[in-house]
Amino acid sequence: MHDTPDATTPATGCPVGRPDLFTWEFAADPYPAYAWLREHAPVHRTALPSGVEAWLVTRYGDARQALADARLSKNPVHHSEAAHGKGKVGIPGERSANLMTHLLNIDPPDHTRLRRLVSKAFTPRRVAAFAPRVQELTDRLIDSFAAKGEADLIHEFAFPLPIYAICDLLGVPPEDQDDFRDWAGMMIRHGGGPRGGVARSVKKMRGYLAELIHRKRETLEATPAPDEDLISGLIRASDHGEHLTENEVAAMAFILLFAGFETTVNLIGNGTYQLLRHPAQRELLHKSIEAGEHDLLATGIEELLRYDGPVELATWRFATEDLTLGGQRIAEGDPVLVVLAAADRDPARFADPDVLDLTRRDNQHLGYGHGIHYCLGAPLARLEGQTALATLLTRLPDIRLAAEVADLRWRGGLIMRGLRSLPVQFTPEEPAAGPAQRL
Repeated sequence: MHDTPDATTPATGCPVGRPDLFTWEFAADPYPAYAWLREHAPVHRTALPSGVEAWLVTRYGDARQALADARLSKNPVHHSEAAHGKGKVGIPGERSANLMTHLLNIDPPDHTRLRRLVSKAFTPRRVAAFAPRVQELTDRLIDSFAAKGEADLIHEFAFPLPIYAICDLLGVPPEDQDDFRDWAGMMIRHGGGPRGGVARSVKKMRGYLAELIHRKRETLEATPAPDEDLISGLIRASDHGEHLTENEVAAMAFILLFAGFETTVNLIGNGTYQLLRHPAQRELLHKSIEAGEHDLLATGIEELLRYDGPVELATWRFATEDLTLGGQRIAEGDPVLVVLAAADRDPARFADPDVLDLTRRDNQHLGYGHGIHYCLGAPLARLEGQTALATLLTRLPDIRLAAEVADLRWRGGLIMRGLRSLPVQFTPEEPAAGPAQRL
């Protein structure tokens, strides 16, 4: 139950010789290059655009091992800059803004303590209770362009949906959410380029979060009833009398926004793009949704995460001692980047890995990581992805790509991979059919 991309898809093949990485052409379709690396240099040392030299891990077995290997630290203090390049690692501006104490930068026992406290606030029950709000935001955004017959699904849908959702979840007041949208937009626009714009946005966000946390702490002290927003939950979270510090609350709120929103933007954008390129798969999913059957939607999201997921490389790891990975010696202090996009197309793990099959059951992909650093926000991203795709296919059933595949441009960041824009056309929806008209 799968098909090949439409004829407009440019032909690609395995590169001849060692491939060029991190070019614009590579960003448009990195999978042939990753196939070459898996076969010829599965643990490959390369110079990144930032100047840092790092190891790229491309095979599924090695990737899964590396993601769970305690000898590969998440703490940048272990990075040996003198031996492996002078470029910066991590999110621009997070160190100067005192936002380093989040789950992507620390190891046990600090990671164990912080994740346990954060998990008390970021519960499955909280995410499940948020589902009606995600549906409301999804419908409202589609309402804004459904009557036009055309849209840019990145700028008009995939980008604003997770921003407004995470702001609501965190407890950012509605009147402040456009500021967050501006800061987030700066991060996406400059994530793979000049770092100044990102650092300035991080600084502004840090100042705002400090003020917001202070206000919420005062409210909680004066009001015995619990507040339902996530920042209030983080402030309240405790374990044997131990609470998160103000810096930890700010860092966790920041990383949930920074890592969470772009992941979901790309999940919706890449997922919709692949469904548009695979019409038989899209039709199969549409019929399943129309019939009220949700199993295919669940497996379909997992397959889209595997096939063209939003996170291309896992975040930084650093060897705390000399070790061997995939037959390659890695020295203490070396940065290691696990290439999730390569591992999830490994033919040694997945049958027909370059085929999109929404019915795929044996699908233990690494799209949200593995081990103790498995993405805490994965349930929220899945909820938003399923809601977005199901609603798009239901309300705009004849949605189609309104550009040549070769003309689409991809953001060339290091960690994330997603489209800059996704122009689509569809039969305009009659205004009376929109949810806002039925209420």
